[in-house]
Amino acid sequence: MTVGPSRPVRLPSRWLLHGGRPTTRFLIRRRFAVRVHHAENVPRRGGVVLAANHIGLVDGPLLAIFSPRPVHALTKSEMFAGPLGAFLRTCGQIPLDRFHVDRAAIRTCLRVLAGGGAVGIFPEGRRGPGDLSRFHRGAAYLALVAGVPVVPVAILGSREPGGRSNDLPRRGGTVDLYYGEPLRLPQQPWPRTREQVEEASLLLRRHMLSTIDAARAATGRELPGPLAPDDLDEDPYTGLVHREPGAP
Repeated sequence: MTVGPSRPVRLPSRWLLHGGRPTTRFLIRRRFAVRVHHAENVPRRGGVVLAANHIGLVDGPLLAIFSPRPVHALTKSEMFAGPLGAFLRTCGQIPLDRFHVDRAAIRTCLRVLAGGGAVGIFPEGRRGPGDLSRFHRGAAYLALVAGVPVVPVAILGSREPGGRSNDLPRRGGTVDLYYGEPLRLPQQPWPRTREQVEEASLLLRRHMLSTIDAARAATGRELPGPLAPDDLDEDPYTGLVHREPGAP
């Protein structure tokens, strides 16, 4: 595991993330429906981490746009090139170098949380089956350092079974966002041990799995299954705390 090059730490933009959400919701719902379940589980104020499973291309934007609070989502740095990158920055999303320990991204997230904001993160580290067969420790680490709750989010329907990773939800379809009950991890002062972070990460994984099961029961929907081997995004083992036997 290596440490990435340092970048200046700036608070992400908030104006479009706040003011543009109603219009963006309207435009998205012209293509497909989005159902939001138990949004009351997201604290109305104070720092919070939203930790979601990751099955499709639009998971990050949907988490940022349809959550009851504006969310600064960690997004792989490869997405921040060209016009798309400028748009993501304007929307307040946070670039993440997944192949190194990205201290700038960590510090940015902690500043957002300290300021009472919401950070979105996908502990699987890439799009996939959404069953948490791979799980990274970043979400639990942020919660332990900042002393904020983690709200698990189950996303269903953003990719159809057999679909490709870059597919959009089908026109006229439905995507479900299901918010579980907050998990409150005790704040751990420095120095935090690897064992403390891994224990908290595995606890969060179990809590997220329970939320996914509850979402499946409530909606009658299932996860889309694995992606084809040639469609998997490269994902380093940086911060990986759990990997099911046979998981890609």
